[in-house]
Amino acid sequence: MKTEKLLFGTAGVPLSADDRSSENGVKRVRELNLECMELEFVRGVRMSTEIAEKVGKAARDNKILLTAHGPYFINLNSNEVEIVEASIKRILDTARVASLCRGYSITFHAGYYLKMEKDTVYNNIKKELERIVKTLKSEGIKVWIRPETTGKETQFGSLAEIIKLSRDIENVLPCVDFAHIHARTAGRFNTQEEIKSILSDIEKGLGREALDNMHIHMAGIEYTAKGERNHVNLEESDLNYKEILKQLKEFKCKGALISESPNIEGDALLMKKEYERI
Repeated sequence: MKTEKLLFGTAGVPLSADDRSSENGVKRVRELNLECMELEFVRGVRMSTEIAEKVGKAARDNKILLTAHGPYFINLNSNEVEIVEASIKRILDTARVASLCRGYSITFHAGYYLKMEKDTVYNNIKKELERIVKTLKSEGIKVWIRPETTGKETQFGSLAEIIKLSRDIENVLPCVDFAHIHARTAGRFNTQEEIKSILSDIEKGLGREALDNMHIHMAGIEYTAKGERNHVNLEESDLNYKEILKQLKEFKCKGALISESPNIEGDALLMKKEYERI
């Protein structure tokens, strides 16, 4: 599934929706003149087949692109087999429900370093992701699998690591969280040249296909020298979101841009308006 342009939307049901169901959330996104919505399964994947099909129909009827965020409780690099297996199941369940909803892409935080050598961690996570992709392929499920760039140095998920995974494994592409990249590096990747380098590295590593099929997270962010602290609204943050939007347009990026700010639809609309102004 490809999009013709960069679409803007919310991480979850818009705050202004009277009915908090995902089906109604899709309809509210359309009323707001936004174009995509992320299904938030961060506390667990709990959506029946019947509801998923209704959400998918609402998305088709309203021309809303759907993505999904897997549970936070995922660590493909755990020393405990039970945790790895549970993590794999959570990612598979996210992909299965997203597929029922006719979703485009799923994302998740892949794991933690746990003080191991980074090459060892990479290989552990790669091995488990290969299992996940193989299982989904055997089930005929076609959604992009997206490990996310993460906001702390203790978490696996530098941009270089996610690009390498995407190069090494079929049907894997990055979920690019610009706020996380900014926080992970304690305030870097905020100038025009640094922001351009993110998109250049993606294009060099993965080709034009990656820029034509992006899954992006954006939010304001507070951070310390150790990385991400919490998300805030864009105007309350030092994140250079206007330059990010400018470079996304310069690079002719397409796909889904999801607002994860506390005021999800407010910042989604702010970014869409700014992007259209450029």
